[in-house]
Amino acid sequence: MPHRKKQDFDPIAFLANSGMGRRIVQIKANGTLFSQGSAADSVFYLQKGRAKLTVVSKAGKEATITLISAGDFVGEESVTAIAGLHMSTATAITACSALKIERAEMMRVLHAEHAFSDLFVAFLLARSMRTQADLVDQLFNSSERRLARILLLMADFGKSGEPETVIPRITQETLADMIGTTRSRVNFFMNRFRKMGFIEYNGRIHVHKSLLNVVLHDQRPGPNSMSAALLDVKQDKTKAAKKTSSAIKKT
Repeated sequence: MPHRKKQDFDPIAFLANSGMGRRIVQIKANGTLFSQGSAADSVFYLQKGRAKLTVVSKAGKEATITLISAGDFVGEESVTAIAGLHMSTATAITACSALKIERAEMMRVLHAEHAFSDLFVAFLLARSMRTQADLVDQLFNSSERRLARILLLMADFGKSGEPETVIPRITQETLADMIGTTRSRVNFFMNRFRKMGFIEYNGRIHVHKSLLNVVLHDQRPGPNSMSAALLDVKQDKTKAAKKTSSAIKKT
């Protein structure tokens, strides 16, 4: 008898459907995929919707560390050599559809199917690069530029395909947590971006491509912006120093 040819594994189909050791779960907005301190026994693949990862300190202070969009894995700590606990909480920002993959099934498919392991490793590398970029952003950029970057990331600028310029509903408190500033400062910057024509902000935030100028090209968003004001102050000080120096030389 002729041998039946083994069917090629399709990672896209695997992530789109329920099966052995995996099932599709529906999470309402503000619902949790998993909680900080719970057993890390499953990996989630977000099929639809947006979510966020948060951590809470022993003192009870909460911080948002990253956003999750469709096509992202979350809970990847479940496939470490020794199963442990989730270090963060994954919460749905909008209604989400996710594939919950049990640890044993995730380990099996990673070892057995190279197409899937290639896809997963590519995601991990992209996540690592994003984490490094977030760290650099937090250390060296102003809160104004950090906010602009977060809005662009939420609108999927930089990803393949057309960006979703209308981003999910998100509170100014959450944005403030993510960029390390206060809600009043976020409100100040949002109003400025709106006046400069970078965003439309009426309940939902509509992000325009021109906001990229703030992040990529470090262009001044306008004569009344903070970056412009700081630059003008610096220029004024330089001019004043030159005038003083010239006056001293003349005397």
